[in-house]
Amino acid sequence: MSEAVSEKKQRPQFRNIHVSEIVKYRLPPSGIVSILHRISGAGLFLGLPFLLFLFEKSITSEISFYHFKGIAEQPLVKLLILFFSWAYLHHFCAGVRHLFMDMHVAIEKQSARKTAVSVLAVSLLLTAGVAYKLFGAN
Repeated sequence: MSEAVSEKKQRPQFRNIHVSEIVKYRLPPSGIVSILHRISGAGLFLGLPFLLFLFEKSITSEISFYHFKGIAEQPLVKLLILFFSWAYLHHFCAGVRHLFMDMHVAIEKQSARKTAVSVLAVSLLLTAGVAYKLFGAN
């Protein structure tokens, strides 16, 4: 009887990872999308009051509009606009993915992986289009 117990295959141990192991830990695409969804939501939440303030100031007069238009042409401000564009687009795409998952569509491992990769690809492609329009195309 003791032979049967000793011959059993060792079960894997699951434990919390330490901060020093984060670099080595390989997160699945669904985990990456989830973390980026939270980061983009927090960025939008924290930046929204400032963006609304700037929008309100820019529509008070024609002079203030041209003043803010000049500010928006600075490269650093364009990068900030690009970050907010990515945050919105990624948050929107991931939100649509979560709505489908709430309806029990694509909740299996392989299909969830495909939709996560799709969210990453679509949001990055849309952000690249915004960047092209923001930095290059007239």
